[in-house]
Amino acid sequence: MAASLLLALGLVLLDAQATSAAAGFLTAPLSQEGRAGGRIQLHCEAVGIPVPEIQWWFEGNQPGDPSSQLWDGARQDRVHIHATYGQHAASAMSIEGLRAEDAGTYECRASNDPDRNHLTRAPRVRWIHAQASVVVLEPGTVVTTMDSVGSRVHMACVLNHSDVAVTGHQWLREGKVLKEDQLPDLRTEYQVDRANGTGRYSCVFLPSTLGEAELLVSGPPVVKAVKKSEHASEKETVTLVCKSDSHPPIDTWVWYKVVDSEVQVITNGSNNKFFVSSSETQTQLRIQDLDMASDPGTYACNGTNTEGTGHATITLRVRSHLAALWPFLGIVAEVLVLVTIIFIYEKRRKPDEPLDDDAGSAPLKGSTPLVNDKDKNVRQRNAT
Repeated sequence: MAASLLLALGLVLLDAQATSAAAGFLTAPLSQEGRAGGRIQLHCEAVGIPVPEIQWWFEGNQPGDPSSQLWDGARQDRVHIHATYGQHAASAMSIEGLRAEDAGTYECRASNDPDRNHLTRAPRVRWIHAQASVVVLEPGTVVTTMDSVGSRVHMACVLNHSDVAVTGHQWLREGKVLKEDQLPDLRTEYQVDRANGTGRYSCVFLPSTLGEAELLVSGPPVVKAVKKSEHASEKETVTLVCKSDSHPPIDTWVWYKVVDSEVQVITNGSNNKFFVSSSETQTQLRIQDLDMASDPGTYACNGTNTEGTGHATITLRVRSHLAALWPFLGIVAEVLVLVTIIFIYEKRRKPDEPLDDDAGSAPLKGSTPLVNDKDKNVRQRNAT
């Protein structure tokens, strides 16, 4: 009896060993370097019976930094963890928008012990660990210079160092690319005309996370009319628009009308027909109930900032509300003239003379004498 019990217990132990196996790694995460603002991704795969669970942990580089578990959505949703469990376990952990505090040791842990997450009972099998180091490469410091040479402004950017090879440069104005190259230098330059080149510029060392800096080119405003000439009909409403992208921005806009070399300042609500609305980058003058006698002419918009002033002019033409009918009336007049000419011509033309009905039976002139001459010659030959 005792022998039978021992045999049964042995079979149970053998079956348990056949249906379980300790966790082990198929793929361990590899150490990586990433640029600040960039992205890194670590992979980990483990096998075992049953299929093990995978967790991700992190420990910072500073002394005393604790080891903490990472979850999907951690660090303000910059950490993303995706895991699959089939014949084996696989997990990928990625971090977006790398920062300096993301540098440290990342650990992939795997275990298939049933008590691995028990709050009071210690697991019989310890978690297995695989570590990888992540280094965050900080961008270099960009030193800028700006010099004025005559009417030109010379800008330069110098990157003090780079852990990654420079692959090119970009110069931008208000977010729009002005120049791009593929040079490996730590210095890049750009020139603009101060009269038309005021604004906010950026120099970027490529790849774009290596270094970036902004430069401000200041000067008097450059004011431009959206349309230099406007056409409208009387009684209608027209809007005149001026714009400026200068730096510093315009703080004062003034509209006026030029009359005989003199200016008439226009204020918002004047004459209950002029309305002005302005911002730092544009101004609008709306004129209601247009009058052909008083409203046509030259209007000017003047913008002022701390560096000076600038202006632009717009010519307003007002036409009669019947102007659209003139082409139609012209066509009608042409048709009437043409019909009149045809009618007069038909009235004055002479009628054709009637044809003589007997003309076809009259003998042809000259035909009979020829016959007579022939007969006469024949008679003469017979006589001889």
